Amino acid sequence: MPNALPPLDSLRVALVHDWLVTLRGGERVLDALCELFPQAVVHTLVRIPGVGTPRIEAMRHVSSFADRLPGAHRRHRWLLPLYPAAVELFDLSDFDLVISSSHCAAKAAIAGPGAVHVCYCHTPMRYAWDRTADYIRGSHPLLRLAQPAVQQAAGWLRQWDLATVPRVDAFVANSHNTASKIKQFYHRPAEVVAPPVECVRFAGPDPTGQYDLVLGGLVPYKRVDLALQAYAAMPDKPLVVVGDGPERERLQRMATANVRFIGRVAEAELANWYQGARLFIFAGEEDFGIVPLEAQAAGVPVVAFGQGGALESVVADKTGVFFAEPTAQSLVQAVAAAENLLAAGGLTAETCRNHAALFDRPAFLAHMSAAVQRARVLAAQRNHGAQEVRFA
Repeated sequence: MPNALPPLDSLRVALVHDWLVTLRGGERVLDALCELFPQAVVHTLVRIPGVGTPRIEAMRHVSSFADRLPGAHRRHRWLLPLYPAAVELFDLSDFDLVISSSHCAAKAAIAGPGAVHVCYCHTPMRYAWDRTADYIRGSHPLLRLAQPAVQQAAGWLRQWDLATVPRVDAFVANSHNTASKIKQFYHRPAEVVAPPVECVRFAGPDPTGQYDLVLGGLVPYKRVDLALQAYAAMPDKPLVVVGDGPERERLQRMATANVRFIGRVAEAELANWYQGARLFIFAGEEDFGIVPLEAQAAGVPVVAFGQGGALESVVADKTGVFFAEPTAQSLVQAVAAAENLLAAGGLTAETCRNHAALFDRPAFLAHMSAAVQRARVLAAQRNHGAQEVRFA
């Protein structure tokens, strides 16, 4: 007789998320995971109460010792050397299923004996693998002076990160781009489940096209500086920057008169900012990136750097235009190409919305649930000598 696995809603589930100090794409994934597993306990290294969605805030929460350190909520990235110990000290021995939502240390959570650990990987640890230089460049001047020590610490983090890979039973990647990095760095395969986009939040009338829009965290790898350089060469085109982060002061100093900084806005206001836009500018290379799909859900076409996850979320000459080189000139040319397509009746709001609907939240919930079930079956087969397994 086949072995029976209990249903998901009967399991004791731990959700492990790196930190909950803002509400971005990773937290949208966490919100959807909370919908899938309303019985779960959410574990975070650092958490600011009230920052999450109502669904996240309603969950039971456990924070690490790092959360209680002075300045943790304002300078959470400075605590990076402590996170390996912090995540390993989470007591997950009472849980049947651990799902880590990881771009830093969460994937190193230690599941109890017999439990299954599924990692939804937003990216392998950026600080240690492929973005170390970016974070040094955008850090405090004292940290930049200590660059050799930071590079040495990144090497140690890489070793630790690689050593913790066997703790994960199955990887789920947010994009094929991230799956290729998991294969390259961790030497493991990964199923791909794109992050959820709540299309209903951004539904409305066609965009009014009053300005071009940048929206997201103001951190170095987002390359907002590249957008500012490009719009300095297009002084007749207004650009609105929505978001906040450690780069904001530097970016404001270099901005020209046609650029307006809004700062962080309430969740209820996001749709209005998308609705006012003509083009959404996505100048950095992301592992996936939800905001271009949010823009498309609002009917706004995207001008994006033609690398990374944008290649999976934007359709060239149908829902956006790619620029090939990370230069202001290349971005200026892409904006002109997008304007030509708009004038010719291309890049329509309807086409953008239809494409975004492929990534709507119900699709994520179904695909992620199926991925977790497959991971449980494979883990059970390993434990029972590859015998047939079914769900109760």
